Amino acid sequence: MELLVNIDVDDLARAERFYCEALGLSVGRRFGDGFVELLGACAKLYLLAKSAGSAIAPGAARTRNYDRHWTPVHLDIVVSDLDAAVRRAVAAGARPEGEVREGAYGRIAQFADPFGHGFCLIEFNEQGYDAIATT
Repeated sequence: MELLVNIDVDDLARAERFYCEALGLSVGRRFGDGFVELLGACAKLYLLAKSAGSAIAPGAARTRNYDRHWTPVHLDIVVSDLDAAVRRAVAAGARPEGEVREGAYGRIAQFADPFGHGFCLIEFNEQGYDAIATT
């Protein structure tokens, strides 16, 4: 199985700059003005140009907005140096959401990207999630 991650944005050029600068990704392919492929993670990321106010699905009453929003799905990006990754993300335009926290598995920092999507940067310690696994 191959996993692809699609991220709706209202400004494709701005999103490309953000994700390349914040996460160190690089452009793979471009698909006209509609979307761009980003490489450098375990899964390919596709930034999809979707204007604010457009329907979220055919026939849906709700429309897209790029204010900070909550969704039960978000990206966790594993990094080897959390402090450097935090500085890079903030410099690229990420909005921190709280302080860096420590857990049994390592350290984590939460953010919102410039399009309202939440994501986390995680620096695992030697145990990683094994430190909290119950089975």
